[in-house]
Amino acid sequence: MDAPASDLLALLDLEKIGDDLFRGYSPATAGKQVYGGQAVAQALVAATRTVPEDRPAHSLHGYFVLAGDPRTPIDYAVERVRDGRSFTTRRCIATQRGQTIFSLEASFQMREEGFSHGSAMPRTPDPETLDGIDALVERFHAFLPKPAENWLKRASALDMRIVSPENMLSADASRDGQMIWFRIRGPLPDDQATHSALLAYLSDMTLLNTALLVHGRTIFDPAVQVASLDHALWIHRAFRVDDWLLYAQESPMAAHARALTRGQIFTRDGRLVASVAQEGLIRLRTKH
Repeated sequence: MDAPASDLLALLDLEKIGDDLFRGYSPATAGKQVYGGQAVAQALVAATRTVPEDRPAHSLHGYFVLAGDPRTPIDYAVERVRDGRSFTTRRCIATQRGQTIFSLEASFQMREEGFSHGSAMPRTPDPETLDGIDALVERFHAFLPKPAENWLKRASALDMRIVSPENMLSADASRDGQMIWFRIRGPLPDDQATHSALLAYLSDMTLLNTALLVHGRTIFDPAVQVASLDHALWIHRAFRVDDWLLYAQESPMAAHARALTRGQIFTRDGRLVASVAQEGLIRLRTKH
């Protein structure tokens, strides 16, 4: 297994510290705050450990309450809300130093057959025809903000191909959203719970940048304060995150310093496997 993938799996391997109580840690390479996707994924892992294996997660809804400190362990307390015939519901509260930093509610369902349909995948170039992260850093080095360069270089376990990188990394206004191919450099274990947790981890990436592109800004603009407020993920079908997935993102509106972003995640053969929605803070700083 690729070493960076092993590090990412270790991040999701929570320590059991009591009945329905778990502890997670941040990577040594973390920035000043805990990455939102880490809190989402670790909380989902904690909840999943209290659910029978034949009931995979199908949806989660979370709220970011306080910025997490990556130097401090995060404790996850799971509440067993309901165990039904088909569905299981769990609530998870993440705390640091006695304060709630994130809350999650997740639903799990026994697999069953039913009606099936899904949106068509947008037309896009194949991932192999697009620049990898190293090539992007070299290509845009002349004007790439240092935080953006550091972020791109730090994503060592992630193979990411941006369909129109000039929109994501520059300050040219774009209302067309953005599309990103991604996969984890694997191979990874076969259990769906691992792939669902890793998708939860990755689903937070780049979403709020989609809202800022509309205004000719990026998340690396020092004049803009950006923070995730809530996060929702619906998992429609089984998938693997060590295979290519397309993340099609858009921002339908922004108002009152908040922006709504949405995403659809497709397999390479065009199947819609997950949907994402997130509201975030996008505020112009008065001083920077």
